[in-house]
Amino acid sequence: MMKKLQFLPLLCISIYGLGQIPNFPTSQAPTPSNLGNFSNPNYGSTAKSVAPSVPHDGLYNSRSSQVQQQNAKMMEEDFRKVAQEEELRNKQENYYRQRALEDSYYNLPSFSGKAGTQSYYDAYNQLASLNTDNYSISEANFIVENAFYGNKQNYNQFKSGIQKTAKQLLQKMKERKQDTESNTDKNLMIFEYLSKGMKLGGVQHKAIKYDFEDYMGAKDWSKMFVSKLLKTGSGQCHSMPLYYLMLAEEMNTEAHLAFAPNHTYVKFKDEEEEWQNAELTNGIFTTSSIILESGYIKSEALQNDIYMKEQNKKKLLAQFYADLANGYAHKYGMDEFVGKILDKALEYSPKNIYANLLKSTFQQAKLEFVARQLGIKNLENPEELQNIRFYPRALALLQETKAQFNNIDNLGFVPMPDGAYEEWLGNMKGEANRQKSEALAERMKQINAEKQKQKQQESLRKAQEQKKKESQQSNEKAQYFPIDPKHL
Repeated sequence: MMKKLQFLPLLCISIYGLGQIPNFPTSQAPTPSNLGNFSNPNYGSTAKSVAPSVPHDGLYNSRSSQVQQQNAKMMEEDFRKVAQEEELRNKQENYYRQRALEDSYYNLPSFSGKAGTQSYYDAYNQLASLNTDNYSISEANFIVENAFYGNKQNYNQFKSGIQKTAKQLLQKMKERKQDTESNTDKNLMIFEYLSKGMKLGGVQHKAIKYDFEDYMGAKDWSKMFVSKLLKTGSGQCHSMPLYYLMLAEEMNTEAHLAFAPNHTYVKFKDEEEEWQNAELTNGIFTTSSIILESGYIKSEALQNDIYMKEQNKKKLLAQFYADLANGYAHKYGMDEFVGKILDKALEYSPKNIYANLLKSTFQQAKLEFVARQLGIKNLENPEELQNIRFYPRALALLQETKAQFNNIDNLGFVPMPDGAYEEWLGNMKGEANRQKSEALAERMKQINAEKQKQKQQESLRKAQEQKKKESQQSNEKAQYFPIDPKHL
């Protein structure tokens, strides 16, 4: 029996184009050549030569006859070559027709004819052109979102807004006499700006609110976008962390995306090289134990690093590919292009759980489509499923699909029931967790203040030593009295 997963709400995608299709066709005979008897081996023979006969009249007539015979043989050879080439061309064309017909039964129908799909093909190529280890997060995110909008958004406008905010935050740090070289201080500034709000450039900015309405983007996929967050001042666990990372990138500080069940958040290292978890949906710093309280993180998931592990640039790019595939599927449906995008995502990050879940959804949609093409209406029926063994390509697809489900199980994924995610988010808002968050933030500030104080003292000590050294050198020069040679 075909096993089915309960997919994350984020990944619930409507599958289109799965209607009833006639039975699988048998191979058809090759299309006859339209060149008449060119394919006949006797065509162009001397008996049917188009060269006229010439009477034998002396040496001239004899030589003329030889020339005509040679010409006739050359023409016959030319016709034979043309016939052979045409026969080969017909066979190739027939092969391609048969292959295309077969592929149409084993590949999901393409949506390439729909308006707007070209923007997704362009986005795929644009992502592929990025340096996997050194690219702009803002640019990669914009590419994904712009594809959904049909390439009608303005990147310079999007980028400049983020750069402006980053500069204002650095200026705010200088005003507060905070260390603009400190990774902790810069992360604390970004966190405060997003979770509490502050006055920047004479304008009061409110904290980013959590958008509880359609937060998984089931009805409107643009609810997932950073551009939507910037426009409305509200976001969710997908857009908030990405916006945080964009600001961190512009402020030249280190921060990383991390995953939890149905969720993403931000991780960064403090001055003691300890990882801190910034939870933007609730505006608190969380401990690992709070994240584990969701109850849907198995030990296998931790061992395989599918949750609670910081994502480097290459793995983050894999997530952007997964987002591109998800957006395409939400807007158009499942076709082979989705599979191509997900293969690229898994090439960069084989254990990315969201890309793996999407891949299983894609393969299941493809398997159901192929089964219907072959007259197998119910994959849950063991008797009907047995018929798939007569079709090697379909059987291989079934095995691949099962392998993908097993891979997800082995990674340690546990489906989260409806309502469990909202309950977990609500529990994190508790007063006890908020107090822990404030204590963590205060501790980071104190440690960083002490580090900054030590740095200033060290800088002062070095300055004093340098001044003392310069003073000694000056005294040594003052005590030097050159002797006049005349007095020797």
